[in-house]
Parts: sequence; structure tokens; C-alpha cells
Amino acid sequence: MSKDLTPIHIIGGGLAGSEAAWQAARAGVPVVLHEMRPTRGTDAHQSDHFAELVCSNSFRSDEPTTNAVGLLHQEMRRMGSLIMACADKHQVPAGGALAVDRDGFAAAVTAALEAEDLIQIAREEIQETPPSDWNNVIIATGPLTSEKLGQAIGALTGEAELSFFDAIAPIIHRDTINMDKAWFQSRYDKAGPGGTGADYINCPLSKDEYEAFIDALLAGEKTSFKEWEHVPYFDGCLPIEVMAERGRETLRHGPLKPVGLTNPHTPGVKPYAVIQLRQDNALGTLYNMVGFQTKLKHGEQVRVFRTIPGLENADFARLGGLHRNTFLNSPKVLDPFLRLKAEPRLRFAGQITGCEGYVESAAIGLLTGRWAAAESLGQPISHPPATTALGALVNHITGGHIETVDAGPKSFQPMNVNFGLFPPLEAAPKSPDGKRLRGPEKAVAKKRAVTDRARADLEAWLAK
Repeated sequence: MSKDLTPIHIIGGGLAGSEAAWQAARAGVPVVLHEMRPTRGTDAHQSDHFAELVCSNSFRSDEPTTNAVGLLHQEMRRMGSLIMACADKHQVPAGGALAVDRDGFAAAVTAALEAEDLIQIAREEIQETPPSDWNNVIIATGPLTSEKLGQAIGALTGEAELSFFDAIAPIIHRDTINMDKAWFQSRYDKAGPGGTGADYINCPLSKDEYEAFIDALLAGEKTSFKEWEHVPYFDGCLPIEVMAERGRETLRHGPLKPVGLTNPHTPGVKPYAVIQLRQDNALGTLYNMVGFQTKLKHGEQVRVFRTIPGLENADFARLGGLHRNTFLNSPKVLDPFLRLKAEPRLRFAGQITGCEGYVESAAIGLLTGRWAAAESLGQPISHPPATTALGALVNHITGGHIETVDAGPKSFQPMNVNFGLFPPLEAAPKSPDGKRLRGPEKAVAKKRAVTDRARADLEAWLAK
């Protein structure tokens, strides 16, 4: 195709915008990718790289037969995802998860976009509704949409913005962790992509240590909120102190659960709780505290987290923090192809649509990039089947599973991809001898049947 085609304008160079630009350019349509960094920074980003990861460095499970996000990984790879290609190239050991060296990953995405002839990069902030002569626009500004653009979007949709806070977990220098108390092990010794089965650093807590830690966490001084900032959290990324406030045992049944782990320093003594740290860079010099998103003040973080056995002398490369997330009431204001009903030349992608998670955001960017390119080329567009991870995710965003009242849904909240979003199987899977399955065996067989169906249906859709 030719650069003579009218370009697609993509606003936002995060995971979704980067993937959308790549997909559109690969389809042969020119793209102008607008990114406000470094002209204007955000409260969470530290570089001007595209697709910078500001929270965890994990893309979560990479298992495609029994895990919904692993299936989404597989579908995106099948469709030529730039984000997945760069993640695979820069993976670090993380048990059954796909985690990446965050700097290497973002640098690779940036280099690929800068080298693509059909992508023009504009380092500028878009503060208003895109000009009327931009007839094919993707807005992928994510949870950190600038205030002025957010106001412009609000004026177009007629909807009050919904927002929540995504809290950033601390990162620790590996050589300051006391391995006389901590140890390397993945839960149940599971080895994932590039892993060994001993990919996490584990810090054990006795019952007394756990109780003291909870006391310190609850008493620690938190970041204060302005009146307008009192909003619901997304349950998938709660600050650790908020989880503790929900009950003293909440953390033991969440990120601090001690299952699948054995402390070699105290054979025969099961830890009451375990804090895990995951490798954060390719060199293995940095580890992040898994599940430790926090709104504690920085000084309090150092004080409280150094009470954890093994972290008494921890040197923090980065402390936790907060950033604001913004998303649309998408089932009400967007059409099935994520175009704004009030102005269809504008399409939305990524977290601003109400998906949650790195991979989910990139997946929606992948679809919108393809749809926008097809429209530029005068080609028909269609949804991936609802039985696929991609289709299930976009159906969530457009409201397919939400009970409606009058003209709109009762509520709309961000969601990670999960098997609850997939249509049920037509028939329950059975054992090879035709007998009915029960218990864990049934659950595993059901997931495999769902993912087998998804792979077949995706291939049929791509072949059309």
C-alpha cells in the first residue's frame, strides 16, 4: 500500500497505541502516532519510551490451555502482535508467568515503531477533540489521559468520567536481600517460560511476625486524598494496606498465601505467610514485591517493609506510588467496534475502554488497529468469535455480558480476561471412556475444551 492513503491518527503511545500503530502499518496504512511524553510527563512514567510498563513487569500466566490470559497471549502471537514479540524477546524467569525486563521491552517496542516507514511519530500533547479532518482516529491515552483531553472526551460522551487508582509496587536491589532468611522457589516448583522452578525470592513470616506486619501496615501513614479522589479501587490491583483493612487474614489468602512453598532454612516448619519477590530486569539485579501495590508514604514504605524477614537492609530502587486511572462507560458510549457513538470517526483502545491489564490493553489495540486499517482500505470489519479470548474481551467492553437497565448497564468496571467472559460449552467434557468428570479433573478438562474451541474458531475467523 501507499503513503498516499489518509493516515490513521493514534493518540497515546502506551501498549494499546503502540500495538494499534503496528497493526495498521503492517496492513499497509500510514499512521501518525501522537505521544505527549517527553513534552509532557505523567505521575507514573519515567522515560519517553513507547509501551513503558509503570506497574508490574509481568504479563501474567503464559499457559494457553488452562489459563485465559495465556490463551490471549497465544492469540495475539498468532496475529503478529508487536507487544508479544518484544515481550518474548525480553522475558525474565517468573515461574509459569511471562515477565519481562521492562527497560529492554520498552526500548524494543520503541525501536520497532521508529523503524517502520509507515509510522510517523509526533511528540506532542493533544489537548482537544481531534481536528475534523482526522477522519480515522484511535484514542489510546489509557489510565493517564491528560486533563484537557479527558475533559474534551467527557464533553463528547456526555458521561462523567469514572476513575480509580492503580498503585505501583516497590522494586528492591537483589544484593540487599538477606538470603540467609529468604530462598528461591516458585510455587509448587513450577517452571515457566525461561524459568527453572525457582524463580521467586520468598520471605517467610511466622504468625507473630505476620501479626506485627499487619499492625505496622495498618498504622503506617498513607498518602492523603483530595475530596474528588475518593473513588472505588479495582479489585485486581488493590493497595496492600487496603487489602489488610478488609480483614487481618485477607493477605494470607491473597498475595501472601504460603501454599506450594517450603522454607529450606527451617525444614518441617511451614511459614504462616510468605512474601514473594519477582525478577524485574534481565540482569537479575532488581526484584519487585509481588502484590505490594501501595499508597503508603515513601518513608513509611521503607520502615514497614524492612520489618519483613530478609528485607531488613533492603535498598529500594523504586518505591511504590499512585496514579489515576480513567475509563469510559463503554457499553453505553461505544459501538461494537469501539467507535464513539456520538462521533464514529473516533475509536478508543486500551484501558480507557474498560479493560484491565497490560495484555488486555494491547489486545484491544491490536483489534482497533486492524479495524481502522480495514476501514481505510474499504474492507469489511468483523469481530473475532466470542469463543476466543479476543472476542470475549471485546464483548465485555461493549456490554455483551452485563445486565442492562433501561438504556444502559447497571454498572461497568474494568475487567481482566477470564473464563467467566467466554460462552459456555455446548456439552460438558467427558473422560476418554465417556464417563462424567468430577472435581479438579472436570475443571481442567473444561478449560482445555474452552481453549481448544477458541483456537479452532480463531483459525476459522482468520481464514475468512
